[in-house]
Amino acid sequence: MRNTAVKTAGRLLPDKMAQRLVPLLARIDQVLEGSGEQAVAQRVSLIAFAIRIVSAAIALLSQVVFARWMGQFEYGIFVLVWVTVVILGNLSCLGFQTSIIRYVPQYLDRNEPDLLRGILFTSKTFAVSVTTLIALLGAAGVHALRDSLESYYVAPFLIGFICLPMIALGDTLDGTARSRSWALIALTPTYIVRPLLTLLMMSLAHVAGFPPTAVVAVISAILATYLTTLTQLAIVCRRFAEVVPPGPREIHFAEWFKVSLPIFLVEGFFFLLTNADVLMVGRFMQPDEVAVYFATVKLLALVHFVYFSVKAGAAQHYSVLMQGQDHRQLAKFASDTARWTFWPSLAMAIILLILGKPLLYLFGAQFTAGYPLLFIMVVGVVARASIGPAESLLNMAGKQKICATVYAVTLAVNISLSMVLIPLYGLAGAAIATGLSMVFEASALAWTVRNRLKITMFVFAGSSDREPVKEEI
Repeated sequence: MRNTAVKTAGRLLPDKMAQRLVPLLARIDQVLEGSGEQAVAQRVSLIAFAIRIVSAAIALLSQVVFARWMGQFEYGIFVLVWVTVVILGNLSCLGFQTSIIRYVPQYLDRNEPDLLRGILFTSKTFAVSVTTLIALLGAAGVHALRDSLESYYVAPFLIGFICLPMIALGDTLDGTARSRSWALIALTPTYIVRPLLTLLMMSLAHVAGFPPTAVVAVISAILATYLTTLTQLAIVCRRFAEVVPPGPREIHFAEWFKVSLPIFLVEGFFFLLTNADVLMVGRFMQPDEVAVYFATVKLLALVHFVYFSVKAGAAQHYSVLMQGQDHRQLAKFASDTARWTFWPSLAMAIILLILGKPLLYLFGAQFTAGYPLLFIMVVGVVARASIGPAESLLNMAGKQKICATVYAVTLAVNISLSMVLIPLYGLAGAAIATGLSMVFEASALAWTVRNRLKITMFVFAGSSDREPVKEEI
């Protein structure tokens, strides 16, 4: 190990200060330069953290530009169409984008290249085939129901379905790259390149004199997605050609599908849950109100960012501790992750409430109507942060089914509350439904972790030292 950080500090800092920083800098060197599994996992988490920071800035910038150019109404149409397309594309992978992370290292360790080639081929082919079918059915459905739909949604949806195969393929390539810990290849296309290209395409259309409509925005996003995904496909295929040579494929589709389906249920319900409120607002309200709500939710993502960052680094360590069967250490680490999630989230929430109005004003003066919604929804976000990444702990403990059930019930609660409250209270009703759903989700996950794993995962409760029933872990 080169100990780059330690040596640099020794050259640039006073001796006493450098000596005090040696333990911290040595740990940084271990993360940045270490070759062990834990060091690699930490390095991937660090890269993911950095990418998400840059991605959040790009997303905020691009959405502000889109809202300014397009106006509230057209921007709201684009938001609803694009969120729907992304949801369908992600769900259409049916869990293969995650199960491949398990199988690729397994087949490499066992020196089973035929199976490796088989799952690499099957995952991509399955994603593109299923989403192409869904796109055709969706387009046919929109065309058949065009007289029942609002006219301004018909063309954007028909065009948007063209993008489904590339979104699904991109998610599959993400999982394929992560199976080899290629964090930059996995995350950069979706979180950095695609939004930048979408903004570039929209800017070129703006300069060329095309009207700033939802249709133009959807076409810009489609072109950006195709360019990004096909480039990522070429890179991933080239990198895997160095890992496994060409040869015959052995396909165990039934086995892979059986493993992927429970993962699909957990991730599918979670993904729907994180986007259901926007879809429900679009169901009951006009596009300009959808735009206000979406802009507000985008700001809340700055608080959610803490949770996703802790989750990225905690999941792998949960798995390690679970294998070690050290319940006391696992309980302590679970309690630590709740604290790591809650206090930064609370700080971010306070900052957001202070700066929320001027940040919303960046989208346009009308968007400041969403400022009161922040005070409602932030309660749910902070409540969710108080238990840390509890669902990751359940998944690592093999409790995917109960975790999926929690998400399914929470989704039902969210939809039911939205159907009652949005017609009565408008956007405030949507915010209340979302906030209450998050509180319910946090309570249900905390209870499930306590009941199934005998661990108290709550920021103010401390860790549990009770030994679990043996078969439960």
